[in-house]
Amino acid sequence: MHKEIIRVQQALSQKIIGKDHQLKLAITCLLANGHLLIEDLPGMGKTTLSHALSQVFGLQYARIQFTSDLLPSDMLGVNIFHSHESDDEKRFSFRHGPIFSQVVLADELNRASPKTQSALLEAMEERQVSIDGVTHALPSPFFVIATQNPSYQSGTYPLPESQLDRFFMRISLGYPAWEAEKAMLMQRDASAPLGQILSEANLHEMQRRVSAIHTSDAILHYILRLVSESRESHDYPNPLSPRASRALLQGAKAWAFVSDRDYVTPEDVQAVFIAITAHRLTLSSHSLSQGQQANGFDGEKLSQKLLDSVDPLAA
Repeated sequence: MHKEIIRVQQALSQKIIGKDHQLKLAITCLLANGHLLIEDLPGMGKTTLSHALSQVFGLQYARIQFTSDLLPSDMLGVNIFHSHESDDEKRFSFRHGPIFSQVVLADELNRASPKTQSALLEAMEERQVSIDGVTHALPSPFFVIATQNPSYQSGTYPLPESQLDRFFMRISLGYPAWEAEKAMLMQRDASAPLGQILSEANLHEMQRRVSAIHTSDAILHYILRLVSESRESHDYPNPLSPRASRALLQGAKAWAFVSDRDYVTPEDVQAVFIAITAHRLTLSSHSLSQGQQANGFDGEKLSQKLLDSVDPLAA
């Protein structure tokens, strides 16, 4: 299936030009059955990327615009009362919200209130939602792509650490290079939809193959040394949790699969390490409330420092 993966990457690169590494990370996140957080300024292509991913994989897509007045029921759905129905068991019917899609774009997630943000937690972790005591299963595959504006912009609410930890990866597209932006400006059919390359069944098969990728004890020890270093050193305000170590393993497997290998190497772990750990290592809100400065606690710098501190050969 590597040829199909290459076709997917080539198709996505027609929409997001000059961001091959970020596109590979996004595909890796989907194949690892995780959720993706994209943090960037408006207009960088976050929505375009999410829509393009759903098109090439042939998945049902829904976009939820998060605003300060968005309610959990607007996203999850609501029970409707039918006054004309004589049968008591049929007086209520559940109207599904946009969360019941295979690819859900949670646009500008940090503009919504904490109550609405937290409504995503069960959906992301359990792949289900509970309404009035009744549990409703979400479709499979279920992939949340959330976009987040920088925290210094007005009208934003910081995402709590518990919610950040639910995101498998965080990436940033950033400004395009000169030539990439020139190529974008010269596109005549930039809004044309991408054709479907893979099916839902293909995606499920790829996710199954990712889980079966071989991982040696040396790789497991390397991951364990990395997470242990974050817990033992005082340089990291938010040590990596067991959820993070599982994400590192699954992410490395997916990266190896995308790279057309059936085994994991230390380079696979390193390739996904910053995207998986940077948002988890960022200075906690509690530390910030105690007056500590965020300078020097940039998540990517912390992740790179942690990565540099552990020798894969010694692990």
